[in-house]
Amino acid sequence: MTEPVAREPGLSVPDLPIPEAPPLRGPRLWLCHWLLAVQFFTRIPITGRVASWAPYSPQALTRSTRFFPLVGIVVGAFGALIYVAAAQILPSNVAVVLSMCATIWITGAFHEDGWADFCDAFGTSSDREKTLLIMTDSRIGAYGAIGLIMMLGLKLHLLLALDEAWMVSTLICAHAISRGWAVVIMRTLPYAKPQDDSKSKPIAQALRGDDALMAWLFALLPAALLAWWIDSVLSIACGLVLSALGTIWMARTMAKRLQGYTGDGLGATQQLTEVLFLIGVLAWWEAS
Repeated sequence: MTEPVAREPGLSVPDLPIPEAPPLRGPRLWLCHWLLAVQFFTRIPITGRVASWAPYSPQALTRSTRFFPLVGIVVGAFGALIYVAAAQILPSNVAVVLSMCATIWITGAFHEDGWADFCDAFGTSSDREKTLLIMTDSRIGAYGAIGLIMMLGLKLHLLLALDEAWMVSTLICAHAISRGWAVVIMRTLPYAKPQDDSKSKPIAQALRGDDALMAWLFALLPAALLAWWIDSVLSIACGLVLSALGTIWMARTMAKRLQGYTGDGLGATQQLTEVLFLIGVLAWWEAS
């Protein structure tokens, strides 16, 4: 066994350079980006040894955006799991409410908060700087409260109107697709607050085309499986078209008022397109 080297008094031992860790590549890099996305967009704890697999860096957080819709699949699946479990012992309407509570809890009301702030800001002022200032206010105003109540109430009634047999798959699709539309906003508009120095700013950096494409592959995967499972491509297409129109409206509204998007705008886009997707799917099923 090697004896430790004794240091003589008055002598200093120079610090040896610590070799840098090799850069992450391949599946390990994808895992890093995926874990960062889960950590940023949900309340799922990424700690201990698992956290060491996903070291934070602004570049890694930027690239993690490609997994935004995949996080939506996880959120939708969690809500669906709560629904299925609760429906075994409780009435269906209670199970739906618990499912909504579950998805709000696992995301920390991240997107609902964005929708409320968006309603407050765009409902209160037509001035760009004041709109941005209202979005940073943690307090909720009348427009935000009314908008949030209406959004949650509409979502509740849409889910109650769905066929119980398609509840699980439709929940997963809606959460994935809506996050895919948020990625479209990020790809098409600049960030409205370039001076923002928060830790989340890397999310707002220019989104690469291949990352946007991968995000949409993740977003469309559950929709394609649902269309195949229920043998109804047109119902899914109806939901996609309606949610696309909502995305266009959100993009035009933010571009006109803010000349770009904000984090609250992305959350509002996710909430609006989730509801519009459900409306489109339900409308087609009711009409056919």
